[in-house]
This record gives sequence, C-alpha cells and structure tokens, in this order.
Amino acid sequence: MLTAVWVYAELDQGGLAPSALELLTKARSLGAGSVAAVCLGPGSAEAAGDLGRHGAGTVYASGDPAFAELLPGGPAADTVAALVAEHHPDLILFPGSCGGRDVAGRVSAKLGVPVIANALDIEAAEAVTVTSSVFGATQLVRTEFRGRRPWLALFRPRSFAAEPAGGAAPQVVEVPASIDPRHRAARIVERSREVAAGPGLEEAQVVVSGGRGLQDPRNFDLLRQLAELLHGAVGASRAVVDAGWVPYALQVGQTGKTVKPNVYIACGISGAMQHTVGMKGSRHIVAINRDPQAPIFKLADLGIVGDAAEVVSRLIAELGGAPGAGQPPHGAA
Repeated sequence: MLTAVWVYAELDQGGLAPSALELLTKARSLGAGSVAAVCLGPGSAEAAGDLGRHGAGTVYASGDPAFAELLPGGPAADTVAALVAEHHPDLILFPGSCGGRDVAGRVSAKLGVPVIANALDIEAAEAVTVTSSVFGATQLVRTEFRGRRPWLALFRPRSFAAEPAGGAAPQVVEVPASIDPRHRAARIVERSREVAAGPGLEEAQVVVSGGRGLQDPRNFDLLRQLAELLHGAVGASRAVVDAGWVPYALQVGQTGKTVKPNVYIACGISGAMQHTVGMKGSRHIVAINRDPQAPIFKLADLGIVGDAAEVVSRLIAELGGAPGAGQPPHGAA
C-alpha cells in the first residue's frame, strides 16, 4: 500500500535530533517500498550516516546556511513541498517539536492536505491508521488516512525507541534550498541553551516527578536531592507548572515532555491521563501518594501510600543524602 515513506529529520543546533532516529525506526516497520529522510541545514551531510543506519535508503540533504540563519519553518516547508512535487511520497512523519509542528503545518497548507497531530503510533495493514490523543489526552482516537497524498502526521517525542537497522550507507541527494524571498526578511540573531546539571529530562534513566501532593513548592528541593542521588532528572505535573512552582521545561505529559526512563517515581501525582500519557511507557513506575484510590496506582509497579514529601525525605536519608536529609519537609505537621 505504501510505496514511499519519508521522515522529516530535524537538526538541533547542527546535531541530529533524537526524534529523527525514532521516526525512521517506525517508518521502516510500515512495509513501504522505500524509506527516505529529509534533513535540512548545516550538518545534514554529516548526519546522513546515522540516518542510513536507522533505515533511510535515501537522504535528501541541504547544507545551505539559510536553514540555520532564518526562521526555519518557512524555508524548510518551501523545500519539502518542492521535493514532494518531484518525488510524490505517500506518507511523511514529522516530529512533534516546535520546529516540526511549524514545518508540518506549513507543508499541509501548501499542499492542501490535512495533518494529524499528537500522534502516538501508526500502523499500515489494509489501511494506514494513526493513533493520537485528544481532549487533553483524556481520549485516544484512531484515524484512517484516505484521499489525496502525501499523508502527514506529527508524532510526540519518544513515541518509538530508536533502533539501528544495520543497513548500507544511504544515497545522499543534494537538494537546492527552495526558499521564498519573503522568508529571508527575519533572521535568527542569537541562540542560547539552558545549562543544566545532570541528565536531560527526556534522556534520563531515572525521573523523579512531583505534583500538588507535595503541598509546598519548596519540597521540590527534596526531589532534586533524590534525583541527584539516583543520577536522574526532575519532572513535574502540569498542575504545579501552572501554579508557578517549577518552570515549564520540567513538565511531563500531553502538553509537556514524553519520557521513557527505566524508573519513574511519581511523588504526589494523582495520575490524570494528561500526565500519564507522557510517562506510561516507563519501564518501572513507583507511585507515592497519600490517597490509596489515586489513579496513578493503577499504572504503578510499586505503590507507597503516604505523604510524598515525607517518604522522599526518608528515602534521601536512607540513600546517604546530605546533612539535614530526612528532616520534616515543608508543610509537614
């Protein structure tokens, strides 16, 4: 049914974004006649080898510095649309990042075809169907592609595990940067990257997340101590992010990040689907909540009924935390 499947392989400040390899792993499982990647910007040629090892038989690449100097959505969409007009792929998979959403939305408008967002999975049998989350991740829906191609879908990060295919080196096709002159009016003048200690949230093998059940924003210091002892990262529910306890960069869930660590420790998190859709793929889930009926316990491999801040404080002490560990947390009686 599928002759050609493409993946929009996003570059992150010159390096290949993990989403590119995740999507290629899924793309090659769909039984298409060919799998290709579109990689635009400085570093695209260097990324071709990794793309090939994960299933791309062809890499459409452009090292034009314009893709790094200009706001990327417009130039990338112009180039992708031109490639589609020439090669006619059946399906294009995009990462659900800010940049991926920008490019996919513009390609959709240029080609006059719809795009399915918030996708979690895709299958190709008698029909091509996409599973996505809607209504704040309270419902999952399956949508069957029909009609005009190419079909476009945006996938949440970490929806798939990246696995090398062990294939031959891909054919690299240099493509011209088909950029509308109007897109050259706005340029990127500065980039900055937040420097954080320890592993990044999406790459960490241990994630310690907190919710409103911690009672006091100062108790996130306990989560940071525990995460440091476990060589992990700190996450959070949307409720505490909306309340201003922690920055949005820590949010796990439908409107935040998707994580799949070996161990996920949910501290004072009730387990609403908005949150669980972003962490239910974790290998082992530990839940700490004072409410024995909290929905999070249905997902947990290990459940602890108790005050989350107090339990975390005791864990820190047991793990040999810093002096003062194990003292009553903020808000404790």
